[in-house]
Amino acid sequence: MKYWHIFLAFFIPGIVGYGGGPASIPLVEKEVVDRYHWLTVSDFSEMLAMGNALPGPIATKMAGFIGFEQGGILGAWIAVFATVAPSLILMVILLSILQKHKQSPKVKKMTALIRPTIALLLGAMAVSFFQTSYEGIGVWQSVGLIVVSYLLLERIKLHPAFVILMALGYGALFLS
Repeated sequence: MKYWHIFLAFFIPGIVGYGGGPASIPLVEKEVVDRYHWLTVSDFSEMLAMGNALPGPIATKMAGFIGFEQGGILGAWIAVFATVAPSLILMVILLSILQKHKQSPKVKKMTALIRPTIALLLGAMAVSFFQTSYEGIGVWQSVGLIVVSYLLLERIKLHPAFVILMALGYGALFLS
């Protein structure tokens, strides 16, 4: 039953998470935090930060980590397979159809309509992370980290991995 739950926790977000790994993050959080209670919001945000600092697709890194934590090597394998399988199956089926109609205004409009939904899901997750941060380190440090991260990302154009590493270093030095 444990491996079936691991499979479902990553297969369902893999099916409905249209838009790539970032689009599936809130869905995976819903499964592993709210449904199965394998991680807290704080644990999930820390795992996500570490996953973003490493190279490679985020969805498979999350699946490998959480699957391993819950079921060892077999759990990691099942979680990664469940994450990748929906995309592989759907790609094989839909790619030929989409290729035929890629210039269609309906296909372009459908893609444009999905983007706000993804932005809303990521925004809701960011609010959840801020609430957890606010409760853990207070409003001033949370706002300070947000402002500094924004400046580093948007003004200085520093790669997000370095910003995450700097935030992890700040947390290790000043918040532990």
